[in-house]
Amino acid sequence: MRALDVGWVTCAASPECAGSARRPYGRCLAHLEAAELDEVVNGLSPGSPIDLRATVVGARLLERVVAATEGRPGRARFDWAVFPDGARFGDLVFGGDASFDHALFRHLASFFGARFAGNVSFRETRFARELSLHGAAFDGHAALDRMRVGGDALFGGAVFGRDASLENADFQGFVTFDGAAFTGDASLRGCRFRRTVSLRGTRFGGLAGFGGARFSAGGHLAPASVGRRLSLAGAWAGRDLAVTAGGCPVDLRGLEVCGRLTVRLDDAGADLEGAVLRGPATVRGRAGARLTSLCELDAGNLELADLDLSDCVLAGLHHPEGLRLSGCALPSDRHDRTRGFRVFSGWSRMRALRAGARMVRAGNRDGDRASRTRNGRVESTWRAPGSSTTT
Repeated sequence: MRALDVGWVTCAASPECAGSARRPYGRCLAHLEAAELDEVVNGLSPGSPIDLRATVVGARLLERVVAATEGRPGRARFDWAVFPDGARFGDLVFGGDASFDHALFRHLASFFGARFAGNVSFRETRFARELSLHGAAFDGHAALDRMRVGGDALFGGAVFGRDASLENADFQGFVTFDGAAFTGDASLRGCRFRRTVSLRGTRFGGLAGFGGARFSAGGHLAPASVGRRLSLAGAWAGRDLAVTAGGCPVDLRGLEVCGRLTVRLDDAGADLEGAVLRGPATVRGRAGARLTSLCELDAGNLELADLDLSDCVLAGLHHPEGLRLSGCALPSDRHDRTRGFRVFSGWSRMRALRAGARMVRAGNRDGDRASRTRNGRVESTWRAPGSSTTT
């Protein structure tokens, strides 16, 4: 790889080394003689820029650079660098922008408690083992798109001061964002979570976007707050998935869950249009929780409890017989033709289908459980065979 390809003057020590050459030596820091390296390191101070692009950064070299800058480097460039040993950046303060694009960490990479005063980029960075950004602070934009982490990834307690992007990242171990805070939008679109992911107590100031993400082992998404919207549109979960949200719209359109789905809404609205729920599913609400659409929903076992369904669209619901309601507010017969026809006609069709199913069952039983509405809320009653209870 030559200078024309990478955008910097490469190391002259060997044709295989693309490390950023240090003037006047023409070689990267990893290929300097001991006296030459001493001269370079002795010239560093807090705020000094660091250029280790495409350089093999061993533990000793990293320790010397960190010590020389007193843990406060300026602009830091580690693009395409290789870290053959454990890399510890704990409690460092990066005074300028920091970039680790395409870098390779062969062992633990720890940024525990580090602070990035400028923008930071980990695009397509590869972590063979564990990554810790626990308690890290990001004052600028954070770009972690397409990063790959072979072990556990710890983001607990991290604070993202502006927008953060982790699109199409691949996490092969356990992932936790517990207690993290995203001040701006957080985009995790297309992420692959191959083991459990946890969002307990996470705060999102804007969008919490997991559209198209894949949760192979399921997960527990229970952010403490979401400022704008929680999106799982087009996401896939191979096992159980639990979602808890309050005070924000929840986009579940096109969500596919192979295990159990549990959704808890607190003063939040959810849209399940086109979702495919292969296992049992429950959506429970409180304090004004509502569903806006079950259009084209494919769910054979879905329980809805304590939800406002007065504006919920049912057109194309695949399995109305598998829908169970408890304490839900339904649309009334008095509806606005201009906006409520799809809502009302869908519920009328569902009621007819469910009533037909009950009539078949009633022929072989002493009593049949039916549902009726009173004051707009679903209740349950028992009817004897041949009675004419209206649903």
